[in-house]
Amino acid sequence: MQGAIARICMVVAAAILNHPSLFPRENTTLPEQDEELVARMREHEQRLEMEKAKLESELSQVDSMQDENSSEDDYGWYLWSTMSFVIFFIIEMCRLDCTDTELRPAEEEDMFSESGSISPRMMVLDKDVLNNFCDKCSYTSAHENWRVREFVEGFADDLLESLRSVCDREADMEVRDFVGVGSMFETWKVCKPLTCDLIVPFSPPEPHSFQYQLWCSPSSNIPPDMQGCGRIKVTKFGENEESCLCDSANMGEDMLCLLHSRNDTVKVSHSPDDLLCCRNTHFLAKDRVMKWFQISVTKAWGRISHKYDFEVTFRSLDAAGALKIRFPSGKVVIMNIIPVVQLEDTDAYFVSHFPADYDSCPDPYWPLSFAVYEKNLLKYLSKHLPRHSCLLHCLQVVTFLHKKQSGLTGRSALMTYHLKTAVLHLVLSKRPSAWGIESMEHRLQDVLSFLQRSLQEKRLYHALVGNRKVPEEVHIPEMIRQAEPINLFRSLVLQRELHAATVRHFQEMLKNAHVLIQEYTPHLSNGGLRHSLDESL
Repeated sequence: MQGAIARICMVVAAAILNHPSLFPRENTTLPEQDEELVARMREHEQRLEMEKAKLESELSQVDSMQDENSSEDDYGWYLWSTMSFVIFFIIEMCRLDCTDTELRPAEEEDMFSESGSISPRMMVLDKDVLNNFCDKCSYTSAHENWRVREFVEGFADDLLESLRSVCDREADMEVRDFVGVGSMFETWKVCKPLTCDLIVPFSPPEPHSFQYQLWCSPSSNIPPDMQGCGRIKVTKFGENEESCLCDSANMGEDMLCLLHSRNDTVKVSHSPDDLLCCRNTHFLAKDRVMKWFQISVTKAWGRISHKYDFEVTFRSLDAAGALKIRFPSGKVVIMNIIPVVQLEDTDAYFVSHFPADYDSCPDPYWPLSFAVYEKNLLKYLSKHLPRHSCLLHCLQVVTFLHKKQSGLTGRSALMTYHLKTAVLHLVLSKRPSAWGIESMEHRLQDVLSFLQRSLQEKRLYHALVGNRKVPEEVHIPEMIRQAEPINLFRSLVLQRELHAATVRHFQEMLKNAHVLIQEYTPHLSNGGLRHSLDESL
């Protein structure tokens, strides 16, 4: 009996640990086209089935002949065998978890089986062409981007100062200084028109304040489909507390209140509508905030427009602060001034909208942005990666390819933020020395392979939320670090047609990658530049 149970445990363990569907990562480095290997695996599976049937027959015979007096010993041996197998199984699982859960070996082949699809490992990217592309981005574009940022920061300061002057300090929201985020301020912007994203925090007039309800709070009642969002409640200071005695009791002229001065003026009482809340609630409404901000920006520009010789227009009536600046020379600069609410004393912000959003979440839910932490993470990585790192270059190349493919076949569910997320996952998983400029071709293939797998699995987790690989020096709030990961591809799970269209878009991008990079990269030909990246975009 004991021998039969022990042999069954060994056979089951061998079958589990060699089953390709349970541990696919163990077999992904093996060439699937190896017919000899497939034949050997099938023979091995048949032998296991025969051994299993033989042992089951032996076990049934032994069970029919066993004596009741030996049942206790058999049970003890069975328990010991089971515990041994469980311990062995847990050790194997821990060993696999300690390895990289996001990356595959560089030699793996992606598992897309669609007709006509290609693997990023099969792409041939000319190193000289990539180097020319990077040189153009690093020198010519970087200098122009620096000048644009300098102009945008000065103009934004002037515009916000004018906005404060047109606002009612007693009734309107208080606007604070802007914070630059996104690719332009992270120094990897490559595609035109040059776009600058500025977030502008605001706060309610006194004596009101904001209270926050996050999706990851223990007592949260936010729906599951609103992961990464929160609600902002407008409260009045002291409304849940007992009022001061100086307001209700006759203390006499000789008595002074240490909290309130005799010169304190009575604050204007605001209704929820005045505080830009949703109808019949105290929760802040994104739509009303954007309408207020757009009206305020229009008034502010009207007061200072005489100082400038360029034209400013709103690119979209649905996005507050989406400005298009056109100079007399014809040059265009895009500014996205986004009203946000700061989450307590952190660098996370509730944003009214994202510039590239298709469908924003409904009121009163506000998406939470970690753009400032992402910028800080890139700064941290730049100090720990090799001096001439290919990190930003990989971001520039994949963004360029996505932008050009979108111009050819139209927009898809794949966003620039998804590309950035994939790069951040990879840079947090690989050793720093792997990101030298000489490894750019391999890292670019890693990024595209990672995106291809993510699209196949319909799963791409947020790079910061619930990711313990993020260095503590970035100072992610502990609640966010401990939260469950957020799947940025959740919409692809729910919409099959959208997923299929996105996969086709990505496959076309892979097919056209070599041609796009080679065609729009400067080459020395007959003593001059054959193409200009800036002019092509």
